[in-house]
Amino acid sequence: MPGKVTRASAVLLFLGALAYTAWVLEVVVRTGLDPVRTYVSELAAADQPLGGLFRATDLVAGLLVLAGAVLGLLAARTSAGPPAEPGTPSWARTDPRPSGRRPWLLAGWAALALFGAATAVDSRLPLSCAPTADPECAARETAGLVPATHTAHAVSSGLAMTGALLAMVLLTVAARRYGLWPPLARTGPFLVALELAATAWTLAEVASFEAGKGLWALGAGQRLQVLLVAVWTGLLAVSLAREGTTRRRSTGGGTGSGTGGGTGRSGAP
Repeated sequence: MPGKVTRASAVLLFLGALAYTAWVLEVVVRTGLDPVRTYVSELAAADQPLGGLFRATDLVAGLLVLAGAVLGLLAARTSAGPPAEPGTPSWARTDPRPSGRRPWLLAGWAALALFGAATAVDSRLPLSCAPTADPECAARETAGLVPATHTAHAVSSGLAMTGALLAMVLLTVAARRYGLWPPLARTGPFLVALELAATAWTLAEVASFEAGKGLWALGAGQRLQVLLVAVWTGLLAVSLAREGTTRRRSTGGGTGSGTGGGTGRSGAP
């Protein structure tokens, strides 16, 4: 990926990760919702006082991540990296094949684009009320008396998290398999393991809530799940930026050919 595109993708993804954590404002701003028990998306419900703010930050986050992922995907289709230097660890060896023959990389960028697009759509399909905090809302939802946006929101939220999970797994595998982005290659597997555990926790709590057995710590599990996605996306952005910087130095200050589609083991400390 040319250096300028690398930096643009890194900036977009980093800003998207920051916007995706806007819900942490509930620590200092009174929302009326219990963060341990309620869905994150209920902060953006139509009847919530700060719903407009959180819908706007979700939209911004989705569009930024989508743009960053599209840049990565387009560049990844045409770039390839040089052979690794002697003595490079196996997981840090760059695969010199064209990116079109590196399916983990292309699929990962596509999954990240899905996450961004679905998040943006999700922000336009808010819940009308907060079912975990309002028994009347929950009863209407069970009876099918809520707007169709509740069902649409569930679909778009599911697609967003599916895209995020796939991107985390695929791009982390690509980083290790093709010798890309050393920070992500080293730390990514740990974040993926935590994300899978948080997702299992969240799904178990959702099943408990829908079965009428209580909420327990649904909100805490989902907030951990969302936070880990943001941390991983930020780590990807930092990895891109570091590799682009190292590549510029190795080419004497030129733009070089950075990451996204496969470049050397640049960025390693």
